[in-house]
Amino acid sequence: MHDVLYDGRRFRTLNVIDEANREALAIQVAQSPPASMLIRTMDRLVDWYGAPQSIRMDNGPGMTSHDFVEWAQRKGITLNYIEPGEPNQNAYIERFNRTFRTEVPDAYLFNSIEQVQAIADDWLTQYNEYRPHDALGGVPPKQFMPRLITTTAANSRNQLSS
Repeated sequence: MHDVLYDGRRFRTLNVIDEANREALAIQVAQSPPASMLIRTMDRLVDWYGAPQSIRMDNGPGMTSHDFVEWAQRKGITLNYIEPGEPNQNAYIERFNRTFRTEVPDAYLFNSIEQVQAIADDWLTQYNEYRPHDALGGVPPKQFMPRLITTTAANSRNQLSS
């Protein structure tokens, strides 16, 4: 996503969500985020959550960079690029981005990148830990994940016992 500070300088956000439980894993703010920032962010997420099988994303310059593609190959992660002009192929992040845009970039006048990051970090905590999500049965993503794991484990046990 992109927006503008009060003084006219542009900034972008890198928003990462987990499609399984709709948890927002990261929002990184920078004027012009290089591929190295994307890689650092993804490395941190892989260290924390483990490597995903795949990442669905648009065709932005950082995401199609040689360095990022090599990083994903080293990690064994498949990169699934959506077709240009087809945001519906990445509907979860598009929905998330709409909510974030309405509640953060459109709601504030920012003086600095640091201010955007601080407000985004606070918003991320509220979104993940306190905000009920209709698609998750009215619970926040942090509360839904244990249910997802329990349900998956129960389904696995049921399949094994069949």
